[in-house]
Amino acid sequence: MYPILTNSLLTCPILKKGEYNYFIHPVTDGIPDIDPGLLREIATGLIRLLNLSDVKFIVTAEAMGIPVATALSLMTDIPVNIIRKRKYSLPGECDVCQVTGYSRGEMYINGIKPGDRVIIVDDVISTGGTMNGIIEALQSIGAEIVDIGFVIKKGDPKLKLPFSYLVSIEVTDLVKIIDKCS
Repeated sequence: MYPILTNSLLTCPILKKGEYNYFIHPVTDGIPDIDPGLLREIATGLIRLLNLSDVKFIVTAEAMGIPVATALSLMTDIPVNIIRKRKYSLPGECDVCQVTGYSRGEMYINGIKPGDRVIIVDDVISTGGTMNGIIEALQSIGAEIVDIGFVIKKGDPKLKLPFSYLVSIEVTDLVKIIDKCS
């Protein structure tokens, strides 16, 4: 299952940054390019995996969740809502505290209202820091989070809500597939 995604992960370059092994992949970095067949395979997998019943928005974080959410939107006709790294100061804008394993920052949600049924999708989950901030912000707005899905799970993330993923990996000097489609 997911032969294009699996092959692309098994053959992607690994960059060593100190003690950290960083995998460079089209879905997580946009490098070297994002193949349409890969996006179709990912969107099809997420459609099978996620509860899309009566969902108003596919919510994703800027930047690398955008291609995944867009492909999913094109196949389901569910609009995409992008959590941005720029503040717009629109009425109802909600701040998200983003804390990852290597950075801290703010993101901003616009256009989500109380009672909106949403799914959240993103390219990769590793620590859960960013996603937990998004979950808290969406809950503070009063949105109903129907489901959460990722293309790639790396490591042992701690998330406040259940989630699904297409492929779980371990990164050393190469990428190892741990399992598929939880």
